[in-house]
Amino acid sequence: MEEIGALLVDPAAWAALATLVVMEVVLGIDNLIFISILTNKLPEHQRSRARRIGIGLAVVLRLGLLGTVAWVAQLTQPLFNLFNHDFSWRDLILIAGGLFLIWKATDEIHGNVTGEHAEKAAASGTAGVTLVGVIGQILVLDLVFSLDSIITAVGMTNDIPVMVVAVVIAVGLMLLAADPLARFIGDNPTIVMLALGFLLMIGGTLLAEGFGVHVPKGYIYAAMAFSALVEGLNMLARRRRRSR
Repeated sequence: MEEIGALLVDPAAWAALATLVVMEVVLGIDNLIFISILTNKLPEHQRSRARRIGIGLAVVLRLGLLGTVAWVAQLTQPLFNLFNHDFSWRDLILIAGGLFLIWKATDEIHGNVTGEHAEKAAASGTAGVTLVGVIGQILVLDLVFSLDSIITAVGMTNDIPVMVVAVVIAVGLMLLAADPLARFIGDNPTIVMLALGFLLMIGGTLLAEGFGVHVPKGYIYAAMAFSALVEGLNMLARRRRRSR
């Protein structure tokens, strides 16, 4: 209690909390887009439940990893050297997550371009997916994003209570944004393709990070913001044409 009391009156702790909340929200956007795209393929009555479960798993994984900070820190220790790069468990997890995200985004893009997903949905009433299957895929990406998030947080502060509060606040914001974001993506087909492009880029970034090539996150999110702005202008232009 004394430690928590000291943190409450420490300006540096409040600054670290604000920074961590922003970082967690930004990193959570990737996770939220993936969850929204997957859950929109489920029957209507299962979508909101799947989103809550997916985000709930994210907070459980993050808090669980915070409880094993010493073990998480060891994940960055080199395991072997290949191509003049020391690979750690973190690198291997990022590579696996990046490959999974690239495969999933590519499969979804192919299905949307060829119309296979629409045909399956018309034939079965859904996109041919199950709640368990969707939760399983969300869990894989939750693990990758949670690990990356916690390792980044550990590098910013050593105060576990600050990290816990930041995670809880960020996940609460994700819960509030999950349903509106999913509805927006579902109501705008072109947004789906843009979001899949984001996931493809994020997967490539995870893969590069796993191989030791650091890609500044600011560049990635700036590119995503610019693309979203252009798509927003296209949507406004289409709406104006329809109104005329």
